[in-house]
Amino acid sequence: MNFINNVIVKTVKILPKSVIYLFAKKYIAGKNLAKGVATTKELNAKGITATMDLLGESVTRKEDALGFVEQFLELLDTIEKERLDSNISTKPTQFGLDVDFDFCLEQYEKIIERAVKYNNFVRIDMEDSSTTDSIIKLYKTLYKKYPNNVGIVVQAYLHRTFDDVVDLNENPTDYRLCKGIYIEPKEIAFKEKDEVRDNFIKILDKMIEDNCYVGIATHDKPIVERAYKIIADKNLSKDKYEFQMLYGVTEKLRTQIVNDGHKMRVYVPFGEQWHFYAIRRLQETPALAWTMAKSFLPFTD
Repeated sequence: MNFINNVIVKTVKILPKSVIYLFAKKYIAGKNLAKGVATTKELNAKGITATMDLLGESVTRKEDALGFVEQFLELLDTIEKERLDSNISTKPTQFGLDVDFDFCLEQYEKIIERAVKYNNFVRIDMEDSSTTDSIIKLYKTLYKKYPNNVGIVVQAYLHRTFDDVVDLNENPTDYRLCKGIYIEPKEIAFKEKDEVRDNFIKILDKMIEDNCYVGIATHDKPIVERAYKIIADKNLSKDKYEFQMLYGVTEKLRTQIVNDGHKMRVYVPFGEQWHFYAIRRLQETPALAWTMAKSFLPFTD
C-alpha cells in the first residue's frame, strides 16, 4: 500500500463507527445471527454455498473466548436447524490463541465435536505472521483427531507458504488458498502483484498435484483465468476444488464463475465486532476509503 493509500485509510479510521458501517455494510451480512442466516439463505437459493463467520479476534481474556465458543456452537446448531449449505470459518485468536495454546486447542475441540455431530466442517483461518507457526501447529494437532472436519487457510503473499504447503501435504489437507490481507514487511511477504499471483498459482498447482482439496479464494480475474487453465489441463474433477469469494466483492466475476459451472462458496461475516474486518476491507480497497473520507471534507467536490 503506498503513502497516499495509507493516509486515506488512516483518515477513515478516525470516522465514527456508525459512519464507517454505512459504507462497510456492503461487505458484512449484518450485526447478528439472524442477518447471517438470511444472507446465507439468499446465497443458497442462487446455488452458492457459504462459510459463515461470527466476527471477532485478538481475545485477551479466557472468559471472552468462552463466550465466542458458545456463539459458534449456536451457529452450528442453527446451520443444522435451518438446513443451510454452509460450514464455518474461525480465527484462532478469537478462542484465546494469544492467551494459551492448550486453552485454544480445547475450545476448538468443543467446536469441532459439534461439527462432527452434524457432519459439518470448521475452517481455521490464518492471521498475521506472528501467529503462523502456532496456527499450523493447531491445525496439525486437530487434524490427527478430526481429519474430515477441519481445514486450514494459507496466504500466497508470504515467502514461507510454499514450503508450509509441502510440509502440510504429507496429509490430504483441505485448504483455502488466498493472497493474504495483513500488512507484513517485505522481508517476509511479496509486495508486487505479479509476484503474489505467480506464487498463488505455484502453490495451487502443488496442492492439486498432491491431491488436496482447494478453495481457490480470489477476486483477481488473472488468477481465476490461470486457475481455469490448471483445472482444464489436469482434467480436475469438481469434487477436488471450489472457488471462494468474500461477501459483497466482485459479484459480476462471482456470477461468471458460477455460470461457467464451478462451485462457489461465499464468506459470510456477521456480528457486533465488525469494525476490524471493515477496516481491513477498506485497506484492501482504498478507493472506497477515499469515497468515505471525502464525503466529510468540505474542500472536496
